[in-house]
Amino acid sequence: MSLKIELSHISKRFKREWILKDISLAFEEGLSYAVSGPNGSGKSTLLRILAAYLTPSKGQLQFSRNGRKLELSEVYQFLSYAAPYIDLIGELTLTEMIRFHQQFKSFQENLSPKEVIELLDMKSSRNKPVKNFSSGMKQRLKLVLNICTDTPILLLDEPTSNLDQQGVDWYLSLIERFRQDRLVVVASNVPTDFQFCKHLINIQDYK
Repeated sequence: MSLKIELSHISKRFKREWILKDISLAFEEGLSYAVSGPNGSGKSTLLRILAAYLTPSKGQLQFSRNGRKLELSEVYQFLSYAAPYIDLIGELTLTEMIRFHQQFKSFQENLSPKEVIELLDMKSSRNKPVKNFSSGMKQRLKLVLNICTDTPILLLDEPTSNLDQQGVDWYLSLIERFRQDRLVVVASNVPTDFQFCKHLINIQDYK
């Protein structure tokens, strides 16, 4: 199966300020893309457009799978999206959060909640409410939930934010294991975050 995202002359503005201008790009399943640029340059805006979360001010956004056009309302089921600004449900324990996520989307390799917790190396925190996690623990949980989910599209915004060096190494190992054959887009100005990506998009080219 082949999934494709096509942007044709996409532009986005907030109030009177144009954040992105005239983007024409194609993203294909099986390839990894990095979106780089300084803070505030529009990287997150582009990811939200790719997730069909934001509507472009101009241009056309099209998703297709095996040549069939997808409605924007269908896109969520093919998508995993991790970002610092996406909240977790703090009242749930770690185990409950993983099971809740699993009700909507399954994990690759038929991973069980126990195996996901082992991947996180958080066995001692399995019954701890997520709201009591450190910022680094929350980021690892966001990453594991989305990187391990069985979806053809994976969007990651600043994936190593709040992670120490051990956490960065863990992320790189996790993404290497679970990114194969997926359409991966990483938005970051930290080269380590997207060192595995073959295609580089400089957001400054669309200002």
